[in-house]
Amino acid sequence: MNATVPDLGRDAMTGMTAARKRIVLASCCLSLLIVSMDATIVNVAIPSIRTDLGATASQLQWVIDIYTLVLASLLMLSGAMGDRFGRRRVFQIGLTVFAVGSLLCSLAPGIDALIAARFLQAVGGSMLNPVALSIISQVFTGPVERARAIGVWGAVVGIAMALGPTVGGLLIHLIGWRAVFWINLPICLAAIVLTALFVPETKSATMRNVDPVGQILAVLFLFGAVFALIEGPALGWDNYRVIGAAALALLAFAAFLRFESRRADPFIDLRFFRSVPFASATVIAICAFASWGALLFMMSLYLQGARGFSAVQTGLIYLPIAVGALVFSPLSGRMVGRYGARPSLVISGSMIALASTALVLLPENAAVWTLMLVFAVFGIGFSMVNAPITNAAVSGMPLDRAGAASAVTSTSRQIGVSIGVALCGSIAGAALAAAGSSHAAAAVNFADAARPLWSTCVVLGVVIAVLGVISTAPRAMESARRLAPLIEGPKVRADV
Repeated sequence: MNATVPDLGRDAMTGMTAARKRIVLASCCLSLLIVSMDATIVNVAIPSIRTDLGATASQLQWVIDIYTLVLASLLMLSGAMGDRFGRRRVFQIGLTVFAVGSLLCSLAPGIDALIAARFLQAVGGSMLNPVALSIISQVFTGPVERARAIGVWGAVVGIAMALGPTVGGLLIHLIGWRAVFWINLPICLAAIVLTALFVPETKSATMRNVDPVGQILAVLFLFGAVFALIEGPALGWDNYRVIGAAALALLAFAAFLRFESRRADPFIDLRFFRSVPFASATVIAICAFASWGALLFMMSLYLQGARGFSAVQTGLIYLPIAVGALVFSPLSGRMVGRYGARPSLVISGSMIALASTALVLLPENAAVWTLMLVFAVFGIGFSMVNAPITNAAVSGMPLDRAGAASAVTSTSRQIGVSIGVALCGSIAGAALAAAGSSHAAAAVNFADAARPLWSTCVVLGVVIAVLGVISTAPRAMESARRLAPLIEGPKVRADV
């Protein structure tokens, strides 16, 4: 009698070995690395781009914001496309588009061409993270191994974003600003090859309908609001284009709320916001990443423009942020697992508020060690926020809606960066000019001109800490439990 001997090295559900699973996780994390790092690495190159391409302050803001806005606009759509047409296929297309966009960025002859290439780069980037997370969920089927894999994934986010300025400064010093885009090419190639060899193709058997009207209204709202914030200082707040963009944003937002509330299968299920933890996680993500976007964009111009530091020196001054991410990102994850989201969120908000207060009081020619100490405090605060907002977003959600809830929070992160960069011009335009031009710096004190921006960041930090307490209170958790039966989908969701 012949007995079948089970292969103890293979997963019973997926038929994949542990080694192959690790390669799949590595492939997905490579995509996360380049998308997350690209959101920050370009900040250090901004002064060099300004000099080389003769860009205006608003054009420099668009170099950053076109990337984060397109990511925010397309993340959820790209995730749905992966479910519908095949996750591996969409992932590989995203890697290819991102690589082509990166190459075009590195070859851009002018600032408009660079902004257009950043748009294309973001289109590819939007196909990577949500699809990669779906791939991980399908490959790592056990609750424990899936939690560990997502823990690695979450740690890569904070570490990649924090390492971006340091890596960017080194590349600019050794080669030039175009090298910050070249680094993506070998990483994309490695991810494409690993995906083709090791990642299985999967599709969802129960696919949501695409909501083009909701998608378009969301894009109009985001682009209209950010256009008004960026172009307002340059064109004038009474300029017809600025007023028109602001009006379009308000109308699109009102139409979005009305349309989505009446749709059976909406782009964003507005009922999610009845959960206090979810609504708070969305606001916290916007606040944390707005302060992060403002700090990186403005201080990169200040350090290189007003203070005369080189790109590599700027990257080294930012190093405490990276160290904070390496140490405190995984620590925050463990704290959330043991104590819940509240301690990490309160620490995060308090540290961001403390660092921002120090920036408000900072003299014009502060010592480098003082700047590094401020960045260390800010880095601790920022690195503590990712794990708890992800946890708070899905807290109490049915399993089949946790992915959609997490996608909204990921979108909120990108919206936050866009708002933070836009605020640099709208409430600290004189500081932005002073940081980028020695002539303006002679007439304007950067520290004084930037105080409204840093004061805003203080408020954002306080909001994070307060919401960290409110969102984890018993009444808040009860709101999530009451919501779950209302939005729960089919009991079984099959993937093939």
